[in-house]
Amino acid sequence: MFLYNLTLQKGGGIQTAVYGNFSAPKAQEIVVSRNKVLELLRPDESGKMQTIVSVECFGIIRSLAAFRLTGANRDYVVAGSDSGRVVVLSYNKDRNCFEKVHQETFGKSGCRRIVPGQFLCVDPKVRP
Repeated sequence: MFLYNLTLQKGGGIQTAVYGNFSAPKAQEIVVSRNKVLELLRPDESGKMQTIVSVECFGIIRSLAAFRLTGANRDYVVAGSDSGRVVVLSYNKDRNCFEKVHQETFGKSGCRRIVPGQFLCVDPKVRP
C-alpha cells in the first residue's frame, strides 16, 4: 500500500522567484516556488507567462537561487527545503522535468530556527 498526499487546489502566492536560461541559451525563463510547488515559466509572444513544467515537492521550498557553472550556457536551480536538504536541479528539455544533479543534507527536518534552510545565496557572478 502506498500513501500519497495531494492538495486539491495549488497555492496562489509566489514565495521566491529566480530568472535564468534553464532550458536553452538565451531562453529567459523564470523559476518560481509556491509553497511546495516548483514551476518553470516562460513568456510567450504576447507577454503572458506560460507554465512549462510544474512539479509538486514533498516538503516546503524555503529558498531558491540560480547559478551557472563556468563555461556552461545553461543555468541550474539550487533549492533549500524544510527537510534539511539543499538540492541542485537542472531542467531536462527532452523529459520536460527537473532532474536532481546533487543533494546535500545540512540539518534536521522541519522549519526550525537553528537550521539555515532559507539562507541561500550566490555571488554576483552567479557562482554557488
